[in-house]
Amino acid sequence: MANILYLVHRLPYPPNKGDKVRSYHLLKHLAASHQVYLGTFIDDPADEAYVETVRGLCAALYVARLSPRKAKLRSAVGLFTDEALTLPYYRDGGLRSWIGRLYETQQLDTAVIFSSAMAQYVRGMYRLPCIVDFVDVDSAKWTQYADQHKWPMSWVYRREGEQLLRYERAVAAKSARSFFVTEKETALFAELAPECAIRVETMANGVDSEFFAPSETFVSPYHAGDIPVVFTGAMDYWPNIDAAQWFVESVLPELCASRPQIKFFVVGRNPPPELQALASDRVVVTGTVPDVRPYLQHARVVVAPLRVARGIQNKILEAMAMARPVIASTACAGGVDAAPGKDFFVAESVQDYVAAVDNVLSSEDGGQGIGVAARKTVVDRYSWAANMATVDRYLEPGAALV
Repeated sequence: MANILYLVHRLPYPPNKGDKVRSYHLLKHLAASHQVYLGTFIDDPADEAYVETVRGLCAALYVARLSPRKAKLRSAVGLFTDEALTLPYYRDGGLRSWIGRLYETQQLDTAVIFSSAMAQYVRGMYRLPCIVDFVDVDSAKWTQYADQHKWPMSWVYRREGEQLLRYERAVAAKSARSFFVTEKETALFAELAPECAIRVETMANGVDSEFFAPSETFVSPYHAGDIPVVFTGAMDYWPNIDAAQWFVESVLPELCASRPQIKFFVVGRNPPPELQALASDRVVVTGTVPDVRPYLQHARVVVAPLRVARGIQNKILEAMAMARPVIASTACAGGVDAAPGKDFFVAESVQDYVAAVDNVLSSEDGGQGIGVAARKTVVDRYSWAANMATVDRYLEPGAALV
């Protein structure tokens, strides 16, 4: 049993959005065999209700409260200090002091860092081995954002991509091991940071296929006669906002031209005003729902039309686990270990989406066959327990020094 310092940029519970799903399952895996000392942030007041749940998994817990508004102001300091804006955003003196006391008073064996921004808290702790779960190449995400925005934000995002890559390389160079969520992300980072290539590897996501499973107990949230096309996710995340807007403006009119019964359901927490404004007789923006599974099970088609995406989108795995026919963008599909055309469909253009939706709705089984194949693939290949076990051989003392 090791004493592990686990640092996460957001309270890893409840597992209701992509990063929290992964960080929670990593915490659960670590806590099963080790003593975990967790340092983290809360940036959503609703998460306060789950602090004691998380505490029950830990030997010790420190939660720093983060105000997104104040953190954005604080991150602007990075423009004058030649560092990535992400770092001051997640900078807290109380958390740093708590970690420092642990380092001096506890026999910590390993630090597990979830998200590169948290690596700043172990800087200078030379006797503490460290492994980092980058998940995605975040620097590349910011560069993608730059390509999708106008000046001055394009300049800010491109600068963040450059500065964050420099920081990611420095972190990976000092870590025993660095993990990424897909082979594609791993290969990209190895290309961007060739000096770190021999110490990076893939640790895939999983899905709780017992929780996300078809059940006759789920009552349909849709009206009879509707053909629900569904998009799920955290709707305060810019790539999801962009995806929903693009689908409504570009794809939905084409779909409804031949099937006026189609309704597009945007299902997820915290939709901003620009998404709420999309609501119409053809578009439903639900906001937070108590359980996403009824929306998935009774969907005729689930879409993931993100134009900017990195790694594995949990929304795809969850829909596949629910045995639903999924149509994913090329950007999303690249991270899924499944067969296009057999387990799910891939689309890029408006015409691709129209053709794929028509394929599903016109098929004799209404897409049930591809849904069954999708669930089998997820059950066979996406076990959280098996994938998180990738870290185990790096948790023993002496793996490397930071």
